[in-house]
Amino acid sequence: QVQLVESGGGLVQAGGSLRLSCAASGRTFSSSAIAWFRQAPGEEREFVAAISRSGSSTYYVDSVEGRFTISRDNAKNTVYLQMNSLKPEDTAVYYCAADVKGRPWLRVGVRTTTQYDYWGQGTQVTVSS
Repeated sequence: QVQLVESGGGLVQAGGSLRLSCAASGRTFSSSAIAWFRQAPGEEREFVAAISRSGSSTYYVDSVEGRFTISRDNAKNTVYLQMNSLKPEDTAVYYCAADVKGRPWLRVGVRTTTQYDYWGQGTQVTVSS
């Protein structure tokens, strides 16, 4: 069992920055790939970024490449999403998710919600123009 708790969301002006945190409980954290997804009102949940178990490999959706950085601290059981140069279109509820089954680390697979077994409750990010 893994519990994920997101924090760090809030209201920020366009061009500003936020850092989201995903704190995990459970012994399987360091062996789990972790991803961030987001969901805007009326939209489907969208992949944002993912990080491998060791932290040596990452993937991003094109729209955040160069602006967002995903990282992890396995000693603290925490994954971070540093978001810079925020845009109004980044407004959404952000969720972190964990793959505890060690599925293949593939560019296509990590972008799908079915890759992940546990989800947090989400944190709201609102970017004003």
